[in-house]
Amino acid sequence: MSDARTRVLVDEYFAIERRELTIGGLSAGRLAEAFGTPLFVYDAGILRRQLGALRKSLPGRIEIYYSVKANPNPAVIAEFVKAGAGLEIASAGEFLRGRAAGGVPTRMVFAGPGKTREELELVVREGIGEIHVESEEELDLLARLPGAKNVGVRFNPGPVAAGGALRMGGRPAPFGFDEERLDEVIGAIRSRPGLRFSGLHMFAGTQVLDARVLVAQWRHAVGVARHVAAMTGGPLATLDLGGGLGIPYFSHETALDLGCLRRAAADLFLELEQDPSFTDTRFIIEPGRFLAGPAGVYLCRVLSVKHSRGSTFVIVDGGMHHHLAASGNLGQVMKRDFPIVNASRVRAEPLRASVVVGPLCTPLDTIGRGAPLPDMKPGELVAVLQSGAYGLSASPVGFLSHPTPAEVLVDGGEAHIIRERGTFAKPLTPLP
Repeated sequence: MSDARTRVLVDEYFAIERRELTIGGLSAGRLAEAFGTPLFVYDAGILRRQLGALRKSLPGRIEIYYSVKANPNPAVIAEFVKAGAGLEIASAGEFLRGRAAGGVPTRMVFAGPGKTREELELVVREGIGEIHVESEEELDLLARLPGAKNVGVRFNPGPVAAGGALRMGGRPAPFGFDEERLDEVIGAIRSRPGLRFSGLHMFAGTQVLDARVLVAQWRHAVGVARHVAAMTGGPLATLDLGGGLGIPYFSHETALDLGCLRRAAADLFLELEQDPSFTDTRFIIEPGRFLAGPAGVYLCRVLSVKHSRGSTFVIVDGGMHHHLAASGNLGQVMKRDFPIVNASRVRAEPLRASVVVGPLCTPLDTIGRGAPLPDMKPGELVAVLQSGAYGLSASPVGFLSHPTPAEVLVDGGEAHIIRERGTFAKPLTPLP
């Protein structure tokens, strides 16, 4: 196997049968044979498990809205909708995918710094629950549209301390209004006919693995909301605490401590029980990566193995065009390896540091720079774990016109195709 983090992930989420990685009761080899490679596989049981584990760690007043951008496949969205989650969307396309997955407009919130007239017209017409405004131009546009609109304000917080040190906030951002402008912005909303001020949404950050930092952000949002409630003369209808819940990708990272989160969040909400600023306030969090990430595996087949000047290169049929994040090119400052295993021989030894590269004509197409793998053989399968979020939909799938990989949802030993594989004649395949 590979590093300790990868071993923990395999033991926690998957099984090994006859040395093969097994996903949702089906072996990687069987899935690759049935649907071809490269291939994204999502385990519906893990999707539901992540949602359930988070629910148990949160006070009952917090509602979970799945952030569709993490994985917008309607079959993935549907698993969360069926389990009672709302949806956070960032485009009209995500709104329509949410509807196709069974989502109810009143259980959706729309955030994003660049909403267009067409998008706003659509979601207003369909009766979306809340629109989180992020600019004066957006406010003007909404005010000109017919009908009543529930409007929340997304804000970029000032400096927030956690554990005695500044951890987030206070920086320029394209998202939301700066916290120091909230009074002005809320006043503008309340003065416009057809706009109903409903609450706040805090943009804080992403990939948070420290529960104390997360709850410090929530506590800051509560303080801001308390100020706004005093200014407006009544409690907010909603307070969106944002997302940002992370998952461990790299060897130095540890999983978010849900026990710590449960205790810290319980303390915070105990303080709010008798606070008139939050009478009947709906609290929302909007995780995406935390819910979908662990459920996904990106499977690639080894095409060849070559040795060059002391390095071992494992060339596979997948790469950065399908999984940009795993290549380290999705905004990462430092390029580190996602957890990678030989899915055909999970416990094979000995291991050597291998460079795993795809078929593209660029050195950026590298998904493992020092992956601890056994001596790989052509035809074997490489599995990139933690691939359920920001995978295919966040990648340049048109590069070099390789076919879109299939996406498959497995549930209780059964596999369901949720996006067909492309062909070289028709590389890009739409969602169903």
